[in-house]
Amino acid sequence: MQATREVAAEQIVAASFASIRQSEPQIRAFTHLAEETAMEAARQIDRKRERGDPLGPLAGIPVAVKDVLCTRDMPTTCGSRMLRDFRPPYDSTVVHKLRAADAILVGKTNMDEFAMGASTETSHFGITRNPWDHERTPGGSSGGAAAVVAAGNVPLSIGSDTGGSIRQPAAFCGITGLKPTYGRCSRYGLIAFASSLDQVGPMAWSVADAALLMQVIGGFDPRDSTSLEISSDDYAAAATDGDIRGLRIGVIREAVDHEGLDPDIRSAVLAALATFRDAGARIVDVHLPHSEYGVPAYYVVAPCEASSNLSRYDGAHYGFRAEPNAELAAASGPLLATYCRTRGEGFGAEVKRRILLGTYALSTGYFDAYYLKALKVRRLIRADYDAAFQSVDLLVGPATPSPAFRLGEKVDDPLQMYLCDLFTVGANLAGIPAISVPAGINPSGLPVGVQLQGPPLGESTLLRAAAALQARTDFHLQRPQR
Repeated sequence: MQATREVAAEQIVAASFASIRQSEPQIRAFTHLAEETAMEAARQIDRKRERGDPLGPLAGIPVAVKDVLCTRDMPTTCGSRMLRDFRPPYDSTVVHKLRAADAILVGKTNMDEFAMGASTETSHFGITRNPWDHERTPGGSSGGAAAVVAAGNVPLSIGSDTGGSIRQPAAFCGITGLKPTYGRCSRYGLIAFASSLDQVGPMAWSVADAALLMQVIGGFDPRDSTSLEISSDDYAAAATDGDIRGLRIGVIREAVDHEGLDPDIRSAVLAALATFRDAGARIVDVHLPHSEYGVPAYYVVAPCEASSNLSRYDGAHYGFRAEPNAELAAASGPLLATYCRTRGEGFGAEVKRRILLGTYALSTGYFDAYYLKALKVRRLIRADYDAAFQSVDLLVGPATPSPAFRLGEKVDDPLQMYLCDLFTVGANLAGIPAISVPAGINPSGLPVGVQLQGPPLGESTLLRAAAALQARTDFHLQRPQR
């Protein structure tokens, strides 16, 4: 629309903020809105267009960014009191690439505190609600990023995925969410939860839109030591191909036959497989024998890395600081007292829980029994995937065990909340790409998603298969009733 001058960028962005004003009082998906700077950026795009200057691939398109990526002109809070007033002096690489592509950043989206959660209920700034049903969660931790797309506020958003935090909210909100191969997108400026698991990715209604966003944010970054020094694929072309004749698709039996899987989701997965078969794909059964250990291994590895990463928040360098308790200061000294009170008041309950779990697992006498053993299990899980991809091109299964659950239903039961990651943590532990796409609407009117997983650097195959599914179904075109 920008290139053909059908609609001015200023009009598009104004419409975005009009939508936000309508839905935000109910959904509460943003932690910060940047209307003034966004409107000025849109006017600059319009002036570039009028002069005939080249426009970026996202020129004039409103994009929302999860509040875990550093932005030089907006707060970056991670949904935590600890960083409530933190304003980074620089942009993350992903944000820098969005600006270079002429995207319009409308604001930062709500999230579980430090990305630790599956319901966006642990944020210091309050809960976010699912646009399909305001009494239900949008998922987490990228719940705000999913909700703003589902609510029609923006066509594109950026999330991060450590154990399913793009794919689970995408499934709950009926949109498309891609977790790329570890290292495909730069983590420079992504505030760390678990550094060997975190990955940035796109969220959108359609596979084609997610591929366009992935084309912009992917690529090598020398400032990230884990960034892969390889050229990016033509994701946009893959998402418009849709030819999957002869593609070998594996059905993860441990997931589809799992006793805890919601029957409506199982039916949606089987229907998607039938669609793939009709499109010319070959469907075969695949087993991932160590998948049952994915959640236990993840909830050792991730808290251990979090324990290390979050040790930097001590009230001495930046972020929230609490004055020391006089009694503790007298007993332990003012520095330790400041550390203790700052971390006690600055972190929420779930973050403290994971720090404690990780610190315990890393402590002398327990390191081998917990952390080292979890790393060995992680290696076995990766080996299962490697073996599976010797015989198939991608894997298909459910994205979540259930549709979006009610707010408050699991927040006080950590084990039940952790099991929400049952089908997603494997891709993070193995470092492989995975995508969640809309695959149905259950009898309660809630969206359900199907997950496709591919071998390392297999994003193009995932996008091609997901595009084939969306070319033959209309679930990605369904919208929540306002």
